[in-house]
Amino acid sequence: MKQPKQPFEQPEEENPEADFEKEIEEVQQALFALKERYKQVETDRFSQAELQQHLQELNQYKYKTKELKAELKQIKQQLEMLEVSLESQLFSWRSFREPFWQAIRFGGLGVIIGWMLKSCAG
Repeated sequence: MKQPKQPFEQPEEENPEADFEKEIEEVQQALFALKERYKQVETDRFSQAELQQHLQELNQYKYKTKELKAELKQIKQQLEMLEVSLESQLFSWRSFREPFWQAIRFGGLGVIIGWMLKSCAG
């Protein structure tokens, strides 16, 4: 039996306009995230500068009371937390993805070439 002819169907190809819109959306999201991170970094840097200045002012006192020592300790802890916050999102897997895979690729290539040279020499 003959199968009825179906109208000509185009193969399912990706729609370039839809892909372009999707890419634009991803870029906009990345830009928004970058702007938010920039605002956070700026406020953290400002807070860090204020805390460091306050810490220097408190360190100038010759006699340190218990309250002063507690405040110094608290400021140092806040400064450490700010440093971690400033460093935490600057390094992410995305920033290391390409160099990581390049190192794996070329390192593996080096091992293979080394094995080939060793087998030819041996």
